[in-house]
Amino acid sequence: MYFAMNRFRVASGKEEAFEAVWKGRNSSLAEMPGFIDFHLLRGESVPEEGYTPFISKSTWESKDAFLAWTKSESFRSAHRSAGDSRAMYLGPPKFEGYTVVEGA
Repeated sequence: MYFAMNRFRVASGKEEAFEAVWKGRNSSLAEMPGFIDFHLLRGESVPEEGYTPFISKSTWESKDAFLAWTKSESFRSAHRSAGDSRAMYLGPPKFEGYTVVEGA
């Protein structure tokens, strides 16, 4: 199993707009071989630093399944207008990929 996550620092006051972008996008993830699930997670606001953390987390049967999605037309389509939302972020998203530690 493979977990793919992007961490976002969303500028204070832009949280609802950020969530609307994610709710309104056509990702076609469910059609991808090896896809298991997706969640958008919202953390506690950090007012002294001017942002709210969010994580987009997708679960895949394998890293190879995830990588295949990143090379697909579905991926390109889902991310085509990602640059339009840059004003919402404090810096670029940070990608993190994880595999399960078996037996732990």
